[in-house]
Amino acid sequence: MAEHSTTAKPTLVLLHGWGLNQGVWSEVQQQLAGDFQVLALDLPGFGLSRQFPPAYRLDEVLSQLAAQLPEQSYLCGWSLGGLLAIALAATYPDKVKQLALVAATPKFLATDDWPGMRAEVMQQFASALSQNLPQTIQRFLAIQALGSEHAKQDILKLRDSIAHFPEAQPQAVVQALTLLADTDLRQQFAALTQPVVGCYGRLDSLVPVAVLPLLQQLQPAAKLTVLAKASHAPFISHPGEFCQWLRSALQ
Repeated sequence: MAEHSTTAKPTLVLLHGWGLNQGVWSEVQQQLAGDFQVLALDLPGFGLSRQFPPAYRLDEVLSQLAAQLPEQSYLCGWSLGGLLAIALAATYPDKVKQLALVAATPKFLATDDWPGMRAEVMQQFASALSQNLPQTIQRFLAIQALGSEHAKQDILKLRDSIAHFPEAQPQAVVQALTLLADTDLRQQFAALTQPVVGCYGRLDSLVPVAVLPLLQQLQPAAKLTVLAKASHAPFISHPGEFCQWLRSALQ
């Protein structure tokens, strides 16, 4: 019988969402360590990544992340991290072998032709940030769990997971929210040549599942999955189901 050559595990890079840090992935990292070389990055200005471009321009943020991204990585981005993952796949195609989106789209702000986060909700967050950063982040955690069967536990789990890392730099939090509101990558998303998979929560109030048919139009070959009882953080509320999805989606 021929011996199997031992091949190195593929690299899976994880990007967290707005206001948080790499801690959100702790359970996913543990569950997937047998299948992948898992690398959870902090977005510039969040967690352990203390340096960030002062204006938080998309190209500068991408450049800082790309420097940490191994060639031919599987790239999985949640929420804001997903938006940045789309931009990375478009700008640095050699770095990204396959793209996995979690509760993420190429455009977060709702417009007449696109379901998403309402502009007034985004504005409320922006103004609240200047008054009380920690409180605003807590409110955001609560919104992410809205609709989930075990919302209270999900919020506590999210809060605990990020508590092991330094708080985000206030200016980065504010600038990253602006980036989230202003960025529209629909053309870049449509032009991606890498395979795209996505996982969405049916109860998500930030990225409504109504957007899925539009994503499918832009990327007809994309394989998009909806978890019936999940909200905006399916890997927190349904870690087993989520890891099973990611494992099979990245084959």
